[in-house]
Formats: sequence, structure tokens, C-alpha cells
Amino acid sequence: MAIVVIGGHSRSVGKTSVVAGLIAALPEFHWTAVKITQYGHGICSANGEACDCATGDHSWAISEERDRSGESDTSRFLVAGAVKALWVRTEQGRLAEAMPALRQRLEGARNVLIESNSVLKFLRPDLYLTVLDPSTADFKNSAREFLDRADAVILHGARQNAAWQAVSLKPVAERPVFRISPPNYVTAEIAEFVRAALRARVVQE
Repeated sequence: MAIVVIGGHSRSVGKTSVVAGLIAALPEFHWTAVKITQYGHGICSANGEACDCATGDHSWAISEERDRSGESDTSRFLVAGAVKALWVRTEQGRLAEAMPALRQRLEGARNVLIESNSVLKFLRPDLYLTVLDPSTADFKNSAREFLDRADAVILHGARQNAAWQAVSLKPVAERPVFRISPPNYVTAEIAEFVRAALRARVVQE
């Protein structure tokens, strides 16, 4: 089983679109797709709604997507061709508690695509791609922490000055950079990069 992680420096930079695009472009890998969401204080991990539940009761939850309408992120994964789609929800900073159950749910999967930065604290994927949008100023601490582990960068648009402040891209200076122009989030070059990397892993084994 190969694990590919798709991260990004902020919300709404296209992580979900990259995951869906890879699923559609590389159907031969029979993907199980996982989206990880961490909620702030006062939001219930069981359903994503505001609540006053005790921390120990609903600190995390995992559900399998069944809907194929394409309305939710995990539903988009199924529409793209994923064999299975899981949604992991945890309170901020408590992903570790959900990891044993997630690993169990992934047993038997052919290959796994995970949308998350923070999951890199708990596993070492075969491939980690990070999505960067210079027009978006926010830069998550988790994206900054794991930037040096990125095997490649998916970068929005043509060369431009970045809106984010005090963030150095030196950790990925020597990594491949794939430029995208939404709504096309996965180019033929990106798909081939992932395909070649995973095939090389199989040969090495």
C-alpha cells in the first residue's frame, strides 16, 4: 500500500481539487481517499456542529462517505473514482487519538490519498505534495512545519510576489514545481510525477 499526502498552506487553495484530480487521472491505483478536518473549540467532531459536549465524548470521529452527489469534499472523491472515501474529524490538536482507528480502517486498501498537513506528524508517506497559492496570505503552522518534507510543490499561477509574510521557500528550492491554472488542478505532468514515483516504489520493494 502506497500513501500519498496532499497538503497546503491555507484553506481554499485547492487541496481537495488536487486529490479529486489525482483520483480521476490515476484510476489504476484504486484509491482510498481520506479528508482530515480539525475543528476549533466548541465544535463537535461527531457532526461538525457547535456544541458543549465533553471533550472526551466527541474528540474525534471517522465516517465513510456514501453520497455520490459531489456536494461534499469526500463525495467529490467518490465521484472522481475513489474506491472508498473517509472523513476524519477531530478537535484541534487531537488527531493522534484518531490515528489508531484510521489505520485500522485503511487495512486492505490498495493505495491511499490523504488530504492533510498534520497527518505527517504520525506517518511518513511515500509522497507528499504541497499546494501553494501566492495570492493567499495565510500560511498554516502545519504547512510551514512540514514544508521541507514536500517531494514537490503545486503552485498557483505565473510567477508573482507572495502575499504571505516571513515564509521562506528555501526548504523546497530544489524540489519539482508544477504550476497550475484552476480550474485545472492536476496537469498531465503532475499525474505522471505521482505515477512514476509510486511505480519506482514498487520496483524497489
